[in-house]
Amino acid sequence: MNLANQYCHFFEEDEFVETDRPGFRRRVLTGDSLQLCFWRIAGGSTGSFLHKHDDHEQLGIVVRGALDFRIDEDESSQERQVIAEHQAYLAPKGVWHGDSIFVGDDEFDECWILDVFAPPRDDLRDNKEVH
Repeated sequence: MNLANQYCHFFEEDEFVETDRPGFRRRVLTGDSLQLCFWRIAGGSTGSFLHKHDDHEQLGIVVRGALDFRIDEDESSQERQVIAEHQAYLAPKGVWHGDSIFVGDDEFDECWILDVFAPPRDDLRDNKEVH
């Protein structure tokens, strides 16, 4: 099998980019209509604030660790959800989410999240700070 072509991407350690937020690293793959952001976040990291996307849907899958966060149409809701390994969440356009606590796994003490955005976010294309 030829693994070295433009359609196959692998997540080697050196492919992750540090962000402005301590403990946050990511790798972004962008297509025409969707985008994948693979986050590796150190357990206990802070820096996620409550926000919403008016032009993008976001689907997240927790691969390692856990995500304890708020997600609701009502910005003032204080209810928290815990998304464990192999569980997913959907943040449709306009739904508030964030204020996250990242729970590290036993092996790496990291929370790994795969976020899919549709349509792609321009701020992720440019490797700028994101929510």
